[in-house]
Amino acid sequence: MMTGWVRSVMERYGQTLQIETAETTGQVRAFLQPLAENSERSPSAVTGLGWLDTRLWLYLGREKLTDGDGVVWGETRLRVRSARPYAIGDEVLYWWALLETEKEAAE
Repeated sequence: MMTGWVRSVMERYGQTLQIETAETTGQVRAFLQPLAENSERSPSAVTGLGWLDTRLWLYLGREKLTDGDGVVWGETRLRVRSARPYAIGDEVLYWWALLETEKEAAE
């Protein structure tokens, strides 16, 4: 079965991430990587308040994500901007999500 192959690749080569949804929090194995820039500009911006990381990240994993869910990888906290399943027929092989760096809340 194809999902068994996808699962074994993620278990062997994926990173350990913490997923924070409205219902649960737990660790999963998935692929996470920064998306390449289309231009040579730096993936950051400097404002009057400091440096902002503007990189977007790509998540590929078996765990379902929805808009607004959190993903933590080490010290990096990310928020799901959009997520979609990748399926063949009725069988979902993995979830694809676009993540952005979580913004700090103003106090």
